[in-house]
Amino acid sequence: MNRHLSLARLATPIAALAGVVLLGGPAFAHTGVTSQQAQALAVDAVLSFKAAGESDTAGIDEVQVVLPAGIGPADVSLVKAPEGWTFKPGAEGFSVSGPGLAPGKNAEYQVKVRQLPDAQQVVFKTLVMYTDTQVDRWIEVPQGGAEPKNPAPVLKLAKAAPGAVLLAAPTPSPSPIPTPSPSPTPSPSVAAPTASAAPLLAAETADKGSGSGGIVIGAVAVLLVAVGGVIWWRRRSADG
Repeated sequence: MNRHLSLARLATPIAALAGVVLLGGPAFAHTGVTSQQAQALAVDAVLSFKAAGESDTAGIDEVQVVLPAGIGPADVSLVKAPEGWTFKPGAEGFSVSGPGLAPGKNAEYQVKVRQLPDAQQVVFKTLVMYTDTQVDRWIEVPQGGAEPKNPAPVLKLAKAAPGAVLLAAPTPSPSPIPTPSPSPTPSPSVAAPTASAAPLLAAETADKGSGSGGIVIGAVAVLLVAVGGVIWWRRRSADG
């Protein structure tokens, strides 16, 4: 009897532990985000991200993150990343990338957010890219307590501290004034007439017009002389 009682007592915690393992299995975080400043309107909050390396043959070489509403790419800066990796803001979020990690190694990095939004949670949809072009898409938002197949990292936020206010948007740095490029010099084969050439063309036209006029005047003079000669000859004939 004692033996059966001991086995029963031992089976109870084992069963409980098995239940925890079974329940915790689906909730395994393929990608995750945590922060010690997970509070609405928190300023300069450092967020820690982890993307699990789930390939046995290729390593992670880039992670792309879509930022939630209330956080802009200009509000995020890199704190820590794998050696050789760089941070690049984008239109809707940011990416961290660099030399491929060893197969199975997690990509862990930290960013600082200028201010967290006034919300109950923030979702960071994430794409994990591998050296063999494989892509893991952790972009589904948990709803109704159900765990989606490809859950996005979610950071739950505590209520804002009393007196916390929303900071003004950062002032964008002025764009540099572009330096005007010099006007291209026309090729000699297609160069337009210069200022000195224009009067020259006009003079040539005038000369051609003057020559034509002289020819016409000369012809009229010859004709008048001929007419006069005819009239003189007829008068002389009549007098004789």
